[in-house]
Amino acid sequence: MAAPSGQLKASRYFIALALILVALYALVFFTGNKKAHPKLGLDLQGGTSMTLSATTAGNNKAPDKERLERARQIIASRVDTSGVSEPEVVTEGNTHIVVNVAGKTSETDMRKLVAPAELRFRKVTSATPDTGGPEPSPSASASPSASAGASASPSPGASSTPAADASASASPSASASAEPVSESIEKQREKVIAKLGTAYQAAQSVQAPGQVDPQVLPLLKPFGTLTGTEVAVLPVDIQYNVPTITCKQLNARDPGSISDPKATVVACGKENGGPVKYKLEPAKVVGEDVKDANFTNDPTQGWVTNLSFRNQDKWTNLTKEVYGDGTADKSLRRVAIVLDNEVVSAPSIDNVIPGDAQIFGQFTRNDVATLAQQLKYGSLPLAFKILAFQNVTATLGTQQMLMGLLAGGIGLGLVILYCLFYYRALGLVVIASLLMSGALVYGALVELGRINGYTLSLAGIAGFIVAIGITADSFVVFFERLKDEVKDGRTVRSAIPRAWIRARRTILSADTVSFLAAAVLYFLAIGAVKGFAFTLGLSTLIDVLVVFLFTHPLVATLARWSA
Repeated sequence: MAAPSGQLKASRYFIALALILVALYALVFFTGNKKAHPKLGLDLQGGTSMTLSATTAGNNKAPDKERLERARQIIASRVDTSGVSEPEVVTEGNTHIVVNVAGKTSETDMRKLVAPAELRFRKVTSATPDTGGPEPSPSASASPSASAGASASPSPGASSTPAADASASASPSASASAEPVSESIEKQREKVIAKLGTAYQAAQSVQAPGQVDPQVLPLLKPFGTLTGTEVAVLPVDIQYNVPTITCKQLNARDPGSISDPKATVVACGKENGGPVKYKLEPAKVVGEDVKDANFTNDPTQGWVTNLSFRNQDKWTNLTKEVYGDGTADKSLRRVAIVLDNEVVSAPSIDNVIPGDAQIFGQFTRNDVATLAQQLKYGSLPLAFKILAFQNVTATLGTQQMLMGLLAGGIGLGLVILYCLFYYRALGLVVIASLLMSGALVYGALVELGRINGYTLSLAGIAGFIVAIGITADSFVVFFERLKDEVKDGRTVRSAIPRAWIRARRTILSADTVSFLAAAVLYFLAIGAVKGFAFTLGLSTLIDVLVVFLFTHPLVATLARWSA
């Protein structure tokens, strides 16, 4: 084999590696909390635990196992969008799901992760300001915006008018609908009616919220004392027409209370900073029709959530029905975007819209990110009540982490001793390379914890321990090729380029196989195994970087000094 032409300019490789290190640790020390501490997993630092109880509308029976498991999978997907933070989401018994997340998480944020996210697009029949009480509580995903609006158009020319700009009319309510109800709900309704007494009889005479006889109004006060659960079983016209039933009560209804897409419902939203009650027709487009959801920062609208539909015709037909011939009052040409029990926005429809939907308003990045996440991973097949919320201690603890690190240290020490004994001076190169690899791995762990929530668990530590052998194997391949060249009578200086050409192909092949194995394991596995596969793949990539930018140039430099 002919000698390779030219000399290796090691300084270029060292400079490239130094720039990578400087950039990495600049991110570590000058971004986020500016502390060089990796984010630890649930098994090492403890975290937050929330126990959920599944509820089924109309009865007290336990949900079937398939629906409970599907709900568990959806919650796990929402909690762990990156796949490497290793939360624990498990079922307990026939009705409970326990969610454990590493670190301290507020109850508000945890509630967002398990919100049903049942999306409905409903035509607005009528709307009236809520004057019977305080503002409604903000929804789990939509910020309490004073001008929450929505656009449902692929182009500016077809945009719809935000709800904040549309007047809330109080058109006469439709006649009382005879909605079929289950026997269980009927019994609950009878109890509430008995509790209200003459107040319920007075409410039946109210035909519209803006047409209440002043003499009747005092008789309606008992409605203001009802809980959200009690309000939920009342007829739709009573919920809408009685002014003493407030948005605060309507928003306090149990999750899933108005999820039936075939039912006429009442829900609340905001317009011009104040609560508004809407009477809404059955849903013609539902969450299952949403194909994808993402969020962007629009220069004119701010943070927005973008929705694309599986069947564009459903959305187009809904806007066609709402728009009609365009002569109806603008306040009646509106579509309410209902998430769970609340109206995110209720835009007016100015024309037939063939494109996708865009939800916008005075939202923060966190608001739209959470909403897009909920809609993307689907609606929960069950509604849940939070039974318990508490902080939990580490499931394994610091002692186990120290034992894992000790095992890694012993393995690392054995590799170094072997290399010093077998390769003599080249063993120092192994030590330097491993230190460089460790510096890159540690910085990557810290930054990955900030960027995508990666948490280091005991399984991840195991992945790094296994990777020590892969990294050492790269050194062995190179050094053995170098020894073969020296045995053939060449000097160390001339043997290095020949040995490197022969060794690098083997190193790349071995690392490629290791990385592919880690990638397959990552995509097919769940839970802690994902963390093991992730750290194994990360270490393999860093091994290639260190061998090419540090180990080979360092050996070449030392050979020149010894010549």
